[in-house]
Amino acid sequence: MQIVFADLQDSIVALSSTNSPETIKRSTGVLGQVAQALNIPFTVSVAPRPGGPGVIAELPEAPAFVRGGPCCWGDQQWREAIAAHTRGTLVICGVTSEIVVLHTALDALAAGYDVIVPVDASGGMSERTESAALRQIEKAGGTVTSVAGLVTDMVRDFTTPTGRDVITALHDLAG
Repeated sequence: MQIVFADLQDSIVALSSTNSPETIKRSTGVLGQVAQALNIPFTVSVAPRPGGPGVIAELPEAPAFVRGGPCCWGDQQWREAIAAHTRGTLVICGVTSEIVVLHTALDALAAGYDVIVPVDASGGMSERTESAALRQIEKAGGTVTSVAGLVTDMVRDFTTPTGRDVITALHDLAG
């Protein structure tokens, strides 16, 4: 498994109408903490913005892949970074669900990856259009879930040191 943080930039996250920017930031922050606790590789893909990427502070530090189009898959360097990890499942989150999440998920599914989209770590332009995008991802074979559902599927024992780190991170989901 690897995590794709897409377009989680201050100026773009602010545009979400389906999840508040605070919810998106909290949820992606938890995913970042869990990725680090479980040594899950992740990438950060951004849309070009005046003044630079402006990635939200809640993401773990990583170099950002700046792409020119609506889909992470269109960036050859990003694709090479994903392929280098040889992990068959991509967890894709970002803003907007109808653009970068949808197109990246569909292209990843077409390339043979399993795709999981945690809805609380993503944001859309409207409930109606985001719902249509998520249905499209599910119809193509992707899974739609929550950060809590995803994380508790990966870690079932909270009594280990890693499990305690994970459950502590999950507590941050409650705003």
